[in-house]
Amino acid sequence: MQQRKLSWLLVFQVIFIFIMLSIAPAAAWAHEPCPCYDEERLLKLTHPPMRGPDVSNLQLRLAQLGYYIGPMSGVYDSATNRAVVNFQKDRGLAPLGQVDPATWSALAQGAANSSNASRTAPPPGKNLIVIVDTDRLVLTILVEGQVFRQYPVAIGKYTSPSPVGEWKITDKAYEAGGAFGTRWMGLNVPWGNYGIHGTNRPWSIGWAASSGCFRMYNKDIEEIYSWLPVGTPVIVKGPYIPPTGPLKPGSGSPEVVTLQARLREKGFYLFGPTDGDYGLMTELAVREFQLHHGLKATGVADITTLRALGFAVPDARP
Repeated sequence: MQQRKLSWLLVFQVIFIFIMLSIAPAAAWAHEPCPCYDEERLLKLTHPPMRGPDVSNLQLRLAQLGYYIGPMSGVYDSATNRAVVNFQKDRGLAPLGQVDPATWSALAQGAANSSNASRTAPPPGKNLIVIVDTDRLVLTILVEGQVFRQYPVAIGKYTSPSPVGEWKITDKAYEAGGAFGTRWMGLNVPWGNYGIHGTNRPWSIGWAASSGCFRMYNKDIEEIYSWLPVGTPVIVKGPYIPPTGPLKPGSGSPEVVTLQARLREKGFYLFGPTDGDYGLMTELAVREFQLHHGLKATGVADITTLRALGFAVPDARP
């Protein structure tokens, strides 16, 4: 009886996927500010101190130039202010400790604005896949399964990691050259609006410096922008975030990506992407796993199910 249930679930899963692929249009996500949006504001010493990704980028550049020694905390504290004042003195700027457009411009001097790789013709094929390696901080374009081009990128900080999983480009836009650089390509990440974009902070490329998005040199993203249509797969490789509690249908999170990846390893999630969306395909895979292991087939990845999958989940608090 149990095997018959498993068989019917598998048949239903295949039929549902076929129907969805036949009638479901590609998702069109609105272009909204991503988590790594850097507001153009006047940075200065205040109480309480100013915080944000723009401060983190300032600290990174000052550290690269030898003016700042400290954590990339994103907090404009006295150490950051002192580094700004010293930088301004050396560059002939008013040493007020206020980071205005003139200071940002001076900080950008000498920073690379492209990968310096030879420009190439469009890809010789249409089957393109983007792979981002968060360990190497490299974006690779595959054409017909072969490496075509590679580019350096900036990824999310450890406090705001980039989304690991299997995504698709869902929207594209030209930008005015601000925080998103000159181009934007959005991804269908269910827990936030992440994307691949250019930057007005080119010194951050090659570092874990963003709030989760993938930054490229403007010249690099301008090169690949026309190659990658909406719907292009984007695979982000990196460490998974293990679940610490129950996961339910309808949720979307990095922990769901980890659940999907583990179910795939066990042979129970063979058709869907690891996209962090706890939809019907993930629920069916959880039910199949539960039936196979003699658990109540609820479709909810409770603590018992997660432990059966090999996750070290702590007991629920009373």
